[in-house]
Amino acid sequence: MTQTSPDSKTTANTPALVAALADQLRARGWMMTTAESCTGGGIAAACTDLAGSSEWFERGFVTYSNEAKTELLGVDAQQIAEHGAVSELVARAMAHGAVRHSRARAAVAVTGVAGPTGGSAAKPVGTVWFGFMVDGRLSSETCRFAGDRAAIRAATVRHALARLIDKIEANED
Repeated sequence: MTQTSPDSKTTANTPALVAALADQLRARGWMMTTAESCTGGGIAAACTDLAGSSEWFERGFVTYSNEAKTELLGVDAQQIAEHGAVSELVARAMAHGAVRHSRARAAVAVTGVAGPTGGSAAKPVGTVWFGFMVDGRLSSETCRFAGDRAAIRAATVRHALARLIDKIEANED
């Protein structure tokens, strides 16, 4: 697990991040998938806003409810019950499940508390867990974003795209 703070790359504009991600995926001949909870499909929408995205974007899973995480991605209901939907284990399981239920080599998963309600002392509003699976390598990290619901969701989308680019670039031999 890595705890990160937003950096200059994650504050770049979303279309530029999508274009950079597309370049990385096309260069490898890879497809990607998303598993999204708190963003409600925002990452997939950003990706498919780019013309030609069918060359590298395979599918997106919007798994807002715990049942959807279990039914569509195979996340263990017991993990959700024990750790909560907003947790490292669930984010990792979502990323793994997205790859397993698609033809993608790269996945990003997000689960968090976008607010304005739903936060707790342990998981305040703005807490987001990210899961990544790139060419069989699973990783995760968490961030805490400030702002209202829209700002938290937008920051989550940008961070997910930027970090997926980083993970793909780091995968080079």
